[in-house]
Amino acid sequence: MLNLKSPIKATFNTNKLFCFIRKYDNAIPMIKNLIIASTSTVYNSGYLAYLLSDLPDLFVDTDEVIFVPYARPGGISHDDYTAIASKAFSKIGKKIKGLHTFEDPVAAINNAKGVFTGGGNTFVLVSQLYKNKVMEPLRDALHNGLAYLGTSAGSNICGLTMQTTNDMPIVYPPSFKTLGIVPFNINPHYLDPIEGDTHMGETRETRIEEFHTQNSLVVVGLREGSWLRVQNEDIILKGTHTAQIFVKGEKPYELKPETLLHF
Repeated sequence: MLNLKSPIKATFNTNKLFCFIRKYDNAIPMIKNLIIASTSTVYNSGYLAYLLSDLPDLFVDTDEVIFVPYARPGGISHDDYTAIASKAFSKIGKKIKGLHTFEDPVAAINNAKGVFTGGGNTFVLVSQLYKNKVMEPLRDALHNGLAYLGTSAGSNICGLTMQTTNDMPIVYPPSFKTLGIVPFNINPHYLDPIEGDTHMGETRETRIEEFHTQNSLVVVGLREGSWLRVQNEDIILKGTHTAQIFVKGEKPYELKPETLLHF
């Protein structure tokens, strides 16, 4: 493991991307505190188990975390999904309260000290965030230091748009624009092609290449068990796996753990 006091810097030199970032984050202070994780559950492990040791530090300033259950994996109810998150957070002495239980979700986000958005379907999640008018308040709060954990769909929305999700478009959100907390797009659950596999469908790499025929944003493919630790303007890849970086017009390359993504 590399020394975090002098992390590697990976710089994406894409002028169009920089211009987009400056326009998107116009004059917003960069005070951030997030964990953006590829998944909630890794193979042969419990819900959030691989992240639990890092969560007390993330949520050090609060004993109650608001859970956003809107993505509803498998169509699970908001209450049942919140119960799953609550059981995991109880292991670190934190309470969970579902955003759906608040009469005023905007006020809940504005008053929150910690937020966790779980995985599921990104189209459903984004639709509900816009429907409940919390997309912008959440974005503003995250730019002002609100502690945030996102997994899967909850990580997708941290990118500039949700257009590199793996999910089916089962509902139609009013916009593909998401939180823009990091200056690139994310592909959670990134999978490498399996050597010798006879499956003829598109690989994740192929789909991201298709995205780049119409868009110029950098895409970070996060493998299972990997996450991004965001502290102010520093974004560091954590976990045991490399990440696959896709820049339009260039060959994809691997980013090592403990690497600082510098923009």
